[in-house]
Amino acid sequence: MKKLSNYKLPAYSATVKTEVVCPNDTNPMGLLQGGRLVECMDIAAAVCAQTHADKIGVTASINQVDFNAAANVGDIIAINAVITRAFTTSMEIFVQAFARKVLARKKYLISEAYFTFVALDENGKATPVIAVKPVTALQKKQYTAAISRKNNRISKKI
Repeated sequence: MKKLSNYKLPAYSATVKTEVVCPNDTNPMGLLQGGRLVECMDIAAAVCAQTHADKIGVTASINQVDFNAAANVGDIIAINAVITRAFTTSMEIFVQAFARKVLARKKYLISEAYFTFVALDENGKATPVIAVKPVTALQKKQYTAAISRKNNRISKKI
């Protein structure tokens, strides 16, 4: 991927994590537990953020996790994480989780959320991150909307 000195493209750090839903990941109904799914989404988001920043990244917030559909034991889960915007020391990562039955060829969205990560230096202090340059129309739309999501998050803390 192309790495430039003053920005990186979203594709540079785009991450895909694949899991199989095992019995220990499910509730008594055989459905994937939401907490287990969020844990996997957080890991994919962390890999994306840390790859973009070339620094350790820690989760600062998770913006409204939506659970759209259930996944069952044996389903294959694909989690896609892509950076939408880098701020001074933080990064917003958009994460989508898809499931598919082993014998089916169609995947379906089970969850999505925006994660915010803060880059840390070797002393554990927040450190600046390189900018993101969106390329596609969707990336540009998410990049522009990221500031509203950030301001919304900040206003809820007050």
